[in-house]
Amino acid sequence: MLSNLREFEAGPDPFGRTWQVKFVWLQTGISIRHADTVDIKFVVSDGAYSDEKVIALPHPLMVSLTEQAGVSLSDPLCLKVAVDHLKRMIESGEDMEKPLVTLTAADIERSMAATNSVSAAR
Repeated sequence: MLSNLREFEAGPDPFGRTWQVKFVWLQTGISIRHADTVDIKFVVSDGAYSDEKVIALPHPLMVSLTEQAGVSLSDPLCLKVAVDHLKRMIESGEDMEKPLVTLTAADIERSMAATNSVSAAR
């Protein structure tokens, strides 16, 4: 996992570009779009092009998956999951055209495992 989750490089993407990623904010989706999510916003730039990406983590899924995994639901965990998924998006090119990406249970589980956020007791 990255040592700095607030500012990092990701890539290369399918076109060979490396992207600069900056964390902007983490807040509940209910406050901005009436959704039961935790939203994490990033700005991504390849030097010539900048874009905003919001990774939405459905709150009921996060509660259920963290309980199953035996870990606490926290802002740092949500940020780790979002960073891992965004890196995966950049490297694969998948969903890069979308400004808002809502993760599925499988996406969250994959990112929790990749960031070592899953309890060994699971």
